[in-house]
Amino acid sequence: MSRVQLALNVSDVDAAVDFYRKLFGVEPAKRRPGYANFAVADPPLKLVLIESGSARASGVGGALNHLGIEVGAPSEVGQASARLTEAGLETAVEEKTTCCYALQDKVWVRDPDGAPWEVYAVLADAVAPESGSVEFACCGGDATARGERTPAVLRAANP
Repeated sequence: MSRVQLALNVSDVDAAVDFYRKLFGVEPAKRRPGYANFAVADPPLKLVLIESGSARASGVGGALNHLGIEVGAPSEVGQASARLTEAGLETAVEEKTTCCYALQDKVWVRDPDGAPWEVYAVLADAVAPESGSVEFACCGGDATARGERTPAVLRAANP
């Protein structure tokens, strides 16, 4: 199973969950302090909500945090990484990294305007992000906007 992921910075995760629950007619698949995600069957979408003090001022383009494609197995991440590298894109691979309350394998690329895309497989659930705080050290919060956790190859490609 593959589906597109859309990660949004939101100023109030509870209000956002209420809105997206109504919009898609489904309950969140995961809730943590300052974080929620929805696994929407129709349309096939993984919607991630990351609470940020100033949602409109952080992330790639205001409310946009990052984009992704969730795949079903780590081997699919490897295949995507090989395909993207062969296509001439700069990639950054992360294996067994804890991000967004999940242990994941992933490969990152950036589009021509700098928007980060990840192809990822969830290996296991995780109780807390690796930083141990709501200020996510991986693909969320203000850290991504500052480029603190974005893989070095991607920071170099789009300073």
